[in-house]
Amino acid sequence: MTQQDRQRIAAGLAGGLSYAEIARRLDRPTSTISREVGRNGGPGGYQPQRAHRVTAQRARRGTPAPPSAAGPPGDTAGEEIIELAVRSGLPRMTARVHVDLLLSEDGTRTAAQLAHRLQVSPASVSVAVNYLVRHGYVRRERDPQRRHDVYVVDDEAWYHSVVIGARQTLEAARAALAAAATSGPDNPVGQRLARAGAFLERVSLDGMESADRWRVLLG
Repeated sequence: MTQQDRQRIAAGLAGGLSYAEIARRLDRPTSTISREVGRNGGPGGYQPQRAHRVTAQRARRGTPAPPSAAGPPGDTAGEEIIELAVRSGLPRMTARVHVDLLLSEDGTRTAAQLAHRLQVSPASVSVAVNYLVRHGYVRRERDPQRRHDVYVVDDEAWYHSVVIGARQTLEAARAALAAAATSGPDNPVGQRLARAGAFLERVSLDGMESADRWRVLLG
């Protein structure tokens, strides 16, 4: 947990927010917030700077940390992937859901399984899964026997996510080129948009061509 997270917890406590509401705003399990506050002075004595300093000292002494909110206990590799994904801009909950699917033996989970494993609400899982489906990382299948959705991540997901991202970039490129044409080639804004559009168009087309060429590696 970062110092900024702890400052937001302190602000939430000062504002009379519940642990559940603070957890929702930080995209963390409620248990993480209650544990953080409980071991650092309680609701009336929580000080973010002190909590951050004490946690750092505890880590240096080698005191075992509480179970991570990132995923199942012991899943160190998964936690590292999640942090990398978050730093690249993926919402934390979305990253947690994606990594849990990636690390499942058959690459599938139901919404109930994800909610149980990650100790979050079904609504949080739904938001995360919708993002992943929309960007091609995961696909949704219907289980006709149990009448619920199953979320699947397989090798083809990497191909689809690359292609979807490239298409979105291509749309932005063509919008920039259209705006450049409207501004005119003699206008500095038009020139700047034309250069950006040409660059993004070439990169996105190359990306789609490369994905098609190397799709065979996915089997």
